[in-house]
Amino acid sequence: MSIQDKIDQRAQRGRFITVEGTEGVGKSSNIDFIESTLKQAGVDVITTREPGGTPLGEEVRELLLAHRHSGMSVDAELLLMFAARAQHLEQVIQPALARGQWVLCDRFTDATYAYQGGGRGIAFERIAILEQWVQGALRPDYTVLLDLPVEIGLARASAQGDADRFEKEQQAFFEKVRGAYLKQAKNAPERYRIIDASHPLDHVQQQIGRVLQAMIDEGQP
Repeated sequence: MSIQDKIDQRAQRGRFITVEGTEGVGKSSNIDFIESTLKQAGVDVITTREPGGTPLGEEVRELLLAHRHSGMSVDAELLLMFAARAQHLEQVIQPALARGQWVLCDRFTDATYAYQGGGRGIAFERIAILEQWVQGALRPDYTVLLDLPVEIGLARASAQGDADRFEKEQQAFFEKVRGAYLKQAKNAPERYRIIDASHPLDHVQQQIGRVLQAMIDEGQP
């Protein structure tokens, strides 16, 4: 394959954007904003989520979040995450990218490193084995990390209704999760875009808007 062929192939492939963050950072409203902004810019984008994104993945999601499985082992939790992810990649993410679409995903493998690695204490090296097995070389092109102090996020989340199995964890758990996210961002600055989510929503979305414009400009063939 010539250099020009590789450039053309890269131009034709879609972009993979993931949105990450701990509880209460405002992922849902900001993912809606990102999707709307990209579509207004003429980007063909699909929005999905993890765990979930496929009928199988949504059933796994229900298993993972339901309180009736409060005794789930950390290894079972990790393997279920990657089982759902394998189906998601094959059925949704990879076909969309191959068609030239952009994929906007509410959480991906960075969340596994943060929650099952940082929060549950599973060695990152073990997670990396599954990541390579399930994903091969595929990694997000951009990861938007919505970051804010854990106590603020938990206060926001508590006002949003019933908590799922993860949301019932204590503050110390989420401090570890946030720490793992920030460590990953430090190790991959070319991919991560950290957004200060402690500000009012309009200020947060101004930050995101600037990041999206840079992504769109970079993504032009």
